[in-house]
Amino acid sequence: MSSSVTLRQFWSQLSREGRWLLSTVAVQTLGRGLTLPFTVIYLHEVRGFSLDVAGALMAFIAVVALAVTGPGGALTDRVGARRVLLFSTTCQLVGCAVLAFATTEAVAALAMVFLGINFGMSWPAFNSLIAAVTTGEARQQYFGINFALVNLGIGLGGVVGGLYADVSRPHTFTVIFLADAVSMLVPIALLLGPLRHVTGHHVAPDDAEAGSGSYRAILRDPGVVAMTALTFMAVFVGYGQLEAGFPAFARQVGEVSTRVIGFSFAVNTAVIVGLQFLVLRRIAGHRRTRVMLAMCALWVASYAALGATGMVPGTVAAAGVLAFMALFALGETMMQPTIPAITNDMAPDHLRGCYNAVNAGAFQAGAIGGPLFAGFVLDRGWPAAYVGVLVAGCGLIAVLALVVERLIAPHVNGVPAEPVPTADPATGEPAPQGAPRAP
Repeated sequence: MSSSVTLRQFWSQLSREGRWLLSTVAVQTLGRGLTLPFTVIYLHEVRGFSLDVAGALMAFIAVVALAVTGPGGALTDRVGARRVLLFSTTCQLVGCAVLAFATTEAVAALAMVFLGINFGMSWPAFNSLIAAVTTGEARQQYFGINFALVNLGIGLGGVVGGLYADVSRPHTFTVIFLADAVSMLVPIALLLGPLRHVTGHHVAPDDAEAGSGSYRAILRDPGVVAMTALTFMAVFVGYGQLEAGFPAFARQVGEVSTRVIGFSFAVNTAVIVGLQFLVLRRIAGHRRTRVMLAMCALWVASYAALGATGMVPGTVAAAGVLAFMALFALGETMMQPTIPAITNDMAPDHLRGCYNAVNAGAFQAGAIGGPLFAGFVLDRGWPAAYVGVLVAGCGLIAVLALVVERLIAPHVNGVPAEPVPTADPATGEPAPQGAPRAP
């Protein structure tokens, strides 16, 4: 798919299954957006749990997710992505329904188990299902557009949830969590209906070596190891700071209002939704690892803008916070299509679940480590060290991207295959490029 492809052309070239899978993303994530920004508020202010307990419950989701990611990837390869995704989505439905009525810590913890199972198992299954309905450049385009639609759904859901939920009316939180549960019926219906024939399951080839599908064997591949390290660092530096370190820095060091922080997340959504397809058109046909270098440059600029807010706290710092989020979001539009595309193009069809699970595990580890680092450094009043480490982390991502570039095949890196020259049977001279191959 060339870089000149428009959104309409992309849609028309998708398979019927690909259109179904993509068309419902914003709808199902709308429900997630209703609850995502307000879960801690709900646990603390509505159910009366202490902030320590509420924070521990939120972290418990990530712990459960990390524990089930490996088995989820192996199960995806064994029984197919559709079945695993159907199970994990059902767990999300149950978890939201239980959380809507959780009045004790034990019941809330049970809900978090179901939510963590979905978070850990759905990632490798969903990415494997995307890979089953797309190929080549369309796969990178698909991952990018899917990311934009996820942000659109979560962003709109957050606005609706913010307007409706009210701590003085506890039932409003019960309603939004039940709405989140009901939204899961959309993908469940899709998987049981139009996508029931797309299993995402591939049988290992006859010449596959015994034990080649184990995680130990997969992690012997230097390319996989380098991509795992790159993903971990990208999340540690990026998403691991977005919901913890960034708000804390902006409030404590930049001294901006919570209104500004809330508006910055709206800027994040607007940039991703507005620019994702344009970015996809510009990066099509280019080395994906070089796209990651551009992302690193943007993130260095974003953290420089955030760091500068400490020198001009207050009103001027608000502009720096918004600039940080805009630059960061533009970098996201480069990261999200490339990492999953490299992972899925690197993976053999019958091991795609395990490859995606390795990548998901690195993502989750970064999402756990990032906030821990931010809390440790900022709690000790070291804002300069905080920004310095993140900028250095961006430099390390760039180094890892260049390492990955040397370890993966060109087609995995998004480089179009060169046409094979053919000879004119009459003269023996090479035929012009684009000439038909001799019969």
